[in-house]
Amino acid sequence: MKVLVLGGTGAMGIHLVQLLSNKGIETFVTTRKNIKSESNVKYLHGNAHEIGFLKLILQEKWDAIVDFMVYTTNGFNERINMLLNATTQYIFLSSARVYADSDKPINETFPRLLDISQDKEYLSTDEYSLTKARQEDLLKKSGCNNWTIIRPYITYSENRLQLGVLEKEEWLYRALHGRTIIFSRDINSKITTLTYGLDVSKGIFAVIGNSKSLGNILQITNSYSNSWEEILDIYLQTLKKHLGYKPKVLLLDLEKFLEYKPAKYQILYDRLFNRQFNNFRIAQYINIESFVKPEIGLENCLDEFLINPQFNNIDWKMEAMRDKLMGENTLLQEIKGIKQKIKYLIYRYI
Repeated sequence: MKVLVLGGTGAMGIHLVQLLSNKGIETFVTTRKNIKSESNVKYLHGNAHEIGFLKLILQEKWDAIVDFMVYTTNGFNERINMLLNATTQYIFLSSARVYADSDKPINETFPRLLDISQDKEYLSTDEYSLTKARQEDLLKKSGCNNWTIIRPYITYSENRLQLGVLEKEEWLYRALHGRTIIFSRDINSKITTLTYGLDVSKGIFAVIGNSKSLGNILQITNSYSNSWEEILDIYLQTLKKHLGYKPKVLLLDLEKFLEYKPAKYQILYDRLFNRQFNNFRIAQYINIESFVKPEIGLENCLDEFLINPQFNNIDWKMEAMRDKLMGENTLLQEIKGIKQKIKYLIYRYI
């Protein structure tokens, strides 16, 4: 079997590539980084968003393509036929964010926001949850049946640790530098479902090459749910082990929080929903009871990350605004580049 993984270096992709490699499956992974190929894993250096690069690698016929890329709706429409024609099975990574609010555990037949929302302003956007739903529809209308739609929800890993709508660069970085975590009181009270990237990857691995999954939609999420307050406490208790104290937290009302994290639609149409899932479909392919509980998985991943903390780019404008709110300061030697230092100083003091 020969498998192509598009964008396979994220929270789920790195685990999936390892699973494929361990089974001796010939695996090709696109990456913008220059990574050395090893054993049966070949890294294809290039940007899979560039249609010329994509056309080149899709000249070959693949037994399966697993697509972790994020496209605009128009961009996906330009590529869909190329992708479907180049493989026996195209696995499309959608998202459980497509679902509307529900007071019951969600399964794959539940209504999507795209189908029932009355918010015209929201529907006029290509916001992530709408984009994924529209791309699902393009697959359903393609006239092909060699696709499988996967709907994971919030996925964490050793390098991705989310708190509501905040990435680790927006909350963990502050905590490790002795500054206050700024979070939403409204989100904090909601129920959520977090799944370890390896467990999601095990579910994807289980459907690769499985003809029963063709033309089907499968959500892959944990069966365990927690409030964001509980998730925050797991983080704080884990940090206390390493730092010797619990980082400070400020909970803001939603309107105020949006000033420091402008993610209106992600909050209104996802993080303010209680998210629990019925995983009957994927349970036909894999034992979901083996999925790690968040209180164990999150602690382990945070422990691992803290061995050698590496952060992506920090938004110094937002950091300056958060510091200004709390009367706190970032040391200028933390900030790389004169332009970023100036940006921080402007928004912090002017």
